[in-house]
Order: sequence, then structure tokens, then C-alpha cells
Amino acid sequence: MGWIAAIFVGAIIGWIAEKVMKSDMGLLMNIIIGIIGSSLGRWVFGDVLGIGSAYQAGSFNLSGLLFGVLGASLLIFILRFFKIMKK
Repeated sequence: MGWIAAIFVGAIIGWIAEKVMKSDMGLLMNIIIGIIGSSLGRWVFGDVLGIGSAYQAGSFNLSGLLFGVLGASLLIFILRFFKIMKK
């Protein structure tokens, strides 16, 4: 059940980040960006910056979705910077 929830929440986070960053990806990339971006958001905002609610990144609640989308948007920005992903 955990993997199904991760895929579902990752798809939502990836889709929102796709819209925020004006990117065009498919469902599979949305899931991948959402899951990896949530981990990145948890690390950057939770571990590095010390924001306590960032540890919920990737959870299906408001702060979890917020920090997941921030991490996924940061991931899209990094991928564009290194020209791995197109606009």
C-alpha cells in the first residue's frame, strides 16, 4: 500500500510542479519528479534549513504537498540548469 500511495502523491506533486514551472512532462515523469522532488524538498528544507514541517514532504497534507512541490520545482530548475530537461 505504501508504494501505491507514493505513486499517487508523487503524481499529484509532479503535476503541480509541472504547472508551476510551465513544463510539459508525461505521467511517468510527473511521478518520478514528484517522488524525487519530495525527497529533495525534505532534505533541503528540513535537514539543511531546519524547517520542522518540511519533514512531511511527500505526505498527503497541506505542508507535505507544499514542501513536495517546492522540492519538485527545485529539481525541475536544476535539471533545466544542466540542460537535462527542456522547457
